[in-house]
Amino acid sequence: MMPVIGRWSDVYGRKALMTVPMTACIVPVAILAVGRTEKFYYAYFVCRTLSGIVCDGAIQCLALAYVADRTTDGQRASAIGILAAIGSAAFVCGTLAARFFSTPHIFMFATVVSMVAAVYMRIFLSDTTPCCCCCHMIQSDATANRLGKTSEPEKATENGGAPLLLDYHHHHTQQKNQASIAFLNSVAEGGEQAPFQYYLKARFHFKKNNFADIMLINNLGSTLSQLLLFPMLAPLVGEEVLLCIGLCAGFCNVPYVASLFPILISLVKPGLQTIVSKQVGRNEQGTAQGCISGLSSFGNIISPLIFSPLTALFLSDAAPFPYQGFSILCVGIAWLIAFVPGAMMIKLAPLTPHPPIIPVVPSSDLSVVL
Repeated sequence: MMPVIGRWSDVYGRKALMTVPMTACIVPVAILAVGRTEKFYYAYFVCRTLSGIVCDGAIQCLALAYVADRTTDGQRASAIGILAAIGSAAFVCGTLAARFFSTPHIFMFATVVSMVAAVYMRIFLSDTTPCCCCCHMIQSDATANRLGKTSEPEKATENGGAPLLLDYHHHHTQQKNQASIAFLNSVAEGGEQAPFQYYLKARFHFKKNNFADIMLINNLGSTLSQLLLFPMLAPLVGEEVLLCIGLCAGFCNVPYVASLFPILISLVKPGLQTIVSKQVGRNEQGTAQGCISGLSSFGNIISPLIFSPLTALFLSDAAPFPYQGFSILCVGIAWLIAFVPGAMMIKLAPLTPHPPIIPVVPSSDLSVVL
């Protein structure tokens, strides 16, 4: 659903499409806020399954497309990093709420926050329409013509068909690398969630507060990294280098020994999202981010199907060989494999970058996004 929702947002505007998932995600938590008996749980699972089709990943996908509409290429890395940091900070608040609130109050709090977010978005977020984006592109083209500049694709056409063929091959290779990284990274991240928590509980007897402490440390580190490190380092070394650093840190990560490694691992998603955003036009942002989000969701689905049985097998007496942490090694190997296309993205320098498009952005709109 993510590529479809992203494509519709390219046609009908971000705000209209963002209203649907932000409204749908209120219903499941509101059901548990009302009651937590068996009937309410069944109703929750049905509503959560249906809303998850349009909610999981859609809000982030549309938010990224909106940021791309409202920022230039030079500002995009900082804006996407700040957006990712806000998401990590929200996880910190959710973890604190889960630790200190009672169960009924947790669902009431989640319902109220979801409703406030939807109302805030409808009131304060100004829409980006296809006409507006087209006007920005027309203005940019007119400015380039007045200055007597020729865009790179035009130069390639004048020089013959070979440069265009090389450019197509280059962008096609980059897209395959981006898709591979998105899928493998989500598989590894999924292996660090439920299967890894099962391993910690079975091997080290972790309890609720222990899991909350690890999640709190991880998300705090991610917030600082995405808010400070990524915007500062991306213009200096490039998003591709930061992406590879994060993938390498994922392979070296030992969560119950060095919980600060997520400071580097959290660079992967904003790095990949920035790279994807810069390689497509403004009228394709929703589609591109939707495809990446869809691949990530697919990886998160199959990851527990792989790592949960693997973890249970190597913790049992029927393990093929005595290595209880074998599933954790496989999670690291997934990140290591993703490092290969990441390194290829560094090697493949852009041949024909997109001409810069300078939008007319009111300051109030940027304040809402950031």
